[in-house]
Amino acid sequence: MRPDIAYDCDVLVIGGGIVGLATAYAITRAAPGTRVTVLEKEPGPARHQTGRNSGVIHSGIYYRPGSLKARYAVRGAAEMVKFCAEYGVAHAVTGKLIVATEREELPRLHALVQRGRENGIPVRELGASQIGEYEPEVRGLAAIHVGTTGICDYVAVARRLAEASGAEIRYGARVVRVDRRPELGVAVRTARGDVVRARVLVNCAGLRCDEVARLTGDEPGVRIVPFRGEYYELARPELVRGLVYPVPDPAFPFLGVHLTRGIDGGVHIGPNAVPAMAREGYGWGVVRPRELAGTLSWPGAWRMARRHWRYGAGEMRRSLSKAAFTEAVRRLLPGVAEDDLVPAAAGVRAQAVLRDGTLVDDFLIREGARAVHVLNAPSPAATASLPIGREVARRALEVLASVS
Repeated sequence: MRPDIAYDCDVLVIGGGIVGLATAYAITRAAPGTRVTVLEKEPGPARHQTGRNSGVIHSGIYYRPGSLKARYAVRGAAEMVKFCAEYGVAHAVTGKLIVATEREELPRLHALVQRGRENGIPVRELGASQIGEYEPEVRGLAAIHVGTTGICDYVAVARRLAEASGAEIRYGARVVRVDRRPELGVAVRTARGDVVRARVLVNCAGLRCDEVARLTGDEPGVRIVPFRGEYYELARPELVRGLVYPVPDPAFPFLGVHLTRGIDGGVHIGPNAVPAMAREGYGWGVVRPRELAGTLSWPGAWRMARRHWRYGAGEMRRSLSKAAFTEAVRRLLPGVAEDDLVPAAAGVRAQAVLRDGTLVDDFLIREGARAVHVLNAPSPAATASLPIGREVARRALEVLASVS
């Protein structure tokens, strides 16, 4: 016989970034009356990946056709523009250039054209002389223009999602313990000593999602390896009109150093991708030995390093040398000088890595008893947050229905 339990909510979401808040928003829309609580360890929403990126609404051109990233980014870009318009969030559909600066990049650029068309994205191919129509200061051998790319204020989006969801949002609520009993539910204790009891737990903890999964008693099968992305701001923003990207290396989930005119009119340059010494290691001086030991004890981290050390060495060089970073920028923007680059706030990407060293290249959502775990949701997760939120909400509501 089941004892009567006073549940504080039906669904408890851990993580107040854009994916967690989109999930809460989707649950309350799909099932009005469902009680949702969100626990966020920071004093406000979107303090990590959501609030520390380029602010780009990605088109979905990079992602393998049929993958969750491709489907959700294409759908999510249109939905994000609509959401921003409806809720008064600053945004613009600007389009972007992807520019080949070396001959060996031309086949990869052409492959992107084909991928874009397979994903239903309008793409215009440009010769060298046509690049100046969009970006007079940019140089390259060829380029493509992707018209559906845009920019927005994702922190403002997260705030609107929190307000519109009707969920109870608790800030400053760091989760330290999870007691899950499949026949009874989930009880979560915070660092302040509060206990929240729920029927179903949803893990959207981003940089700490694998830790939360293990607290729940589920082995995620991946570890989050944090990569810091360092940015500069362009002192002469008039050199760039919109968004300019290099041709990415398909072996990596990183897009390379790019130029982004943000919603505030400033131009950000970056990011690179270097290993961080902490889950929230926004600078070389931030080292947390326990977290670093956790990364180094994962066999996949070493296998990844052996496989990609050449790429990593280049990224480290650009991190430690402003001149090397400037050299990378000059491939796209020859007129930039080292003094034009002003240091800006860095971000950290929560990259899931498998035991064999493979970088997980798609969104990864797994379920456990009374739990749904979002285990890989780096870029373009902000763009795709509305459809991701609906998918996580669907799974959570199915679990809820099965235990109610």
